Amino acid sequence: MEAEGRKFYSAIVDVTSPESTEKFATDVVENLGDVKVLVNNAGIYPWKPFSETDFDTWRKVIGVNLDGTFLMSKAFVPIMVQNQYGRIVNVASTTFFMNAQQMTAYIASKGGIIGFTRALAGEVGKDGVTVNVIAPGLTNTSTMKGVNEEIFETLPNMQAIPRVIEPKDLVGVVSFLCSDDSAFVTGQTIVADGGQVRN
Repeated sequence: MEAEGRKFYSAIVDVTSPESTEKFATDVVENLGDVKVLVNNAGIYPWKPFSETDFDTWRKVIGVNLDGTFLMSKAFVPIMVQNQYGRIVNVASTTFFMNAQQMTAYIASKGGIIGFTRALAGEVGKDGVTVNVIAPGLTNTSTMKGVNEEIFETLPNMQAIPRVIEPKDLVGVVSFLCSDDSAFVTGQTIVADGGQVRN
């Protein structure tokens, strides 16, 4: 499809499935040509204490958040390596650096994404591919508001910029990591949370 002079392709993908992610990569190349950028942003975040987190919940969270990042990268990295150019941006979370409660599976998955990013960056840097992480704070999305709306009233007060984070606040960081301006930045985690986590 085309809109405003831009061509785009959309599909429903099961990021936990090797077959689905491989097919998606093939279809993207067929419809759009060479792939230069991959942003891994699929994620789920059940709020459950560890005592109520059964193994099925654990596997589902790890499957979508961490396995999905691995499988999408597995599908698209060979294309980038062949072209000797690529930008991968993985989405983690500032909860990895905080004392966030009742999110054991989620935080474990996001920590895994940071580790995966660092390791992959070391393998594909010679091929012109950079791999980085953006770690947003609590962001004003409809799905997050539906899970825990009360926290939006308290958490912004802990930030240096004391307001709710909007999706548009993250766009510039992602755009930078996808651009040629970030050509010498790889294996890094950039926190974008209004100054709550300071590392």
